[in-house]
Amino acid sequence: MTTDQLLILLPLFFLLAGLYTSVGHAGASGYLAAMALVAVAPEAMRPTALALNILVATFTTWRFHQAGYTSWRALWPFLAGSVPLAALGGSLRLGTSLYYVLIGLVLLLSAIVLGWRAVSRPPQETLTDRVQIPLAPAVAIGAVIGLLSGLTGTGGGIFLSPIVLLAGWVGPRHSGGISAPFILVNSATALLAGTATWAALPAELPWLAGAVLVGAAAGTWLGLRRLSTRGLLLLLAVVLTIAAAKLFLSAG
Repeated sequence: MTTDQLLILLPLFFLLAGLYTSVGHAGASGYLAAMALVAVAPEAMRPTALALNILVATFTTWRFHQAGYTSWRALWPFLAGSVPLAALGGSLRLGTSLYYVLIGLVLLLSAIVLGWRAVSRPPQETLTDRVQIPLAPAVAIGAVIGLLSGLTGTGGGIFLSPIVLLAGWVGPRHSGGISAPFILVNSATALLAGTATWAALPAELPWLAGAVLVGAAAGTWLGLRRLSTRGLLLLLAVVLTIAAAKLFLSAG
């Protein structure tokens, strides 16, 4: 990675980490898009995104857990389905443009629906809200997302959040409390499964890690303390749109 690339990526990664962590995500899809923008070597992109995801998701999990929005009982069925498939996906390579277009369309549609929900009927959410996740669908959804996360170098939260929100199983902040640890486990699984790619981690990783940690501190503070539920839904719609744009660009 050149000095010019690093100087561009540091502020981008800070901003992306702040945006993503405000809704309980870690930012891998954004990091991948930024690295593609400055032409980072393809073999370095996925392991770098996963390594940063692990770091940011660890911090975000801690922050949402402290705030009382993490439901471990709701989380484990998703992980039971996702971990084996995340390991499989992390060991594979995918080069199909149609795949990126289809997933991009799904994310864009989710962004539109979530934006409409925020504008038309802003939901209320408190710490005492019940988190109701049906077991069998959660395991199946986790398996699909786990495979996608391993293949794409993301933690899967970008797919999980819109599903649980649109299904009405949780509110935006509880969604973040589930997504963050889900991302952490899947990212670690995918990185471990792709051990051959570890050598591609850039020497500049500590600088990038510092940028995303500062961004994560700002983003989680905004998401937990300052933004309304409507604001969180709108922000998540923006995040999904960014991720969809990244996939469409990759397909090209």
